[in-house]
Amino acid sequence: MIKRMHVAVNCSDLQKSLDFYRAFFGTEPSKVKNNYAKFELDDPALHFSLNVRPFEKKGVLNHLGFQVDNTEDVLAMGERLRQSGLLLIDEMNTTCCYAVQDKVWVYDPDGNAWEIFYTKEDSEFESAGDLQDMSLCCAPPSAPSSPVTIELTPFKLK
Repeated sequence: MIKRMHVAVNCSDLQKSLDFYRAFFGTEPSKVKNNYAKFELDDPALHFSLNVRPFEKKGVLNHLGFQVDNTEDVLAMGERLRQSGLLLIDEMNTTCCYAVQDKVWVYDPDGNAWEIFYTKEDSEFESAGDLQDMSLCCAPPSAPSSPVTIELTPFKLK
């Protein structure tokens, strides 16, 4: 019987990755060594490990994610991640992978994309974008190269 899924990712800086994944998972790791850390989650059932190893930035991994029960769960998880200081990319009511979904994306310090998504309904179309542009579907949006600051100023009616 399967107890939990295992995912192991390489990382370049264990401390930065630990800071990110503590905020992302909302819990402490169950084991930390000088070049390794492990999170054992019950909900969802996931054994997630970080391994400090050299790696190519453009590997075969596309992205990782968690499917949730409804849009409210996407929004709640998104808000928790924002409150933890993680920069999110929102994609609500998007068509991707032959489904209409609500989702948020976040990137770990090494550029691994995570999505939190809810599938609202099936779609006859793979993507809402150009049919020839496969990069628009089932792939995370590009991570911002630096933090984005938005300054709001008061608005006055004349």
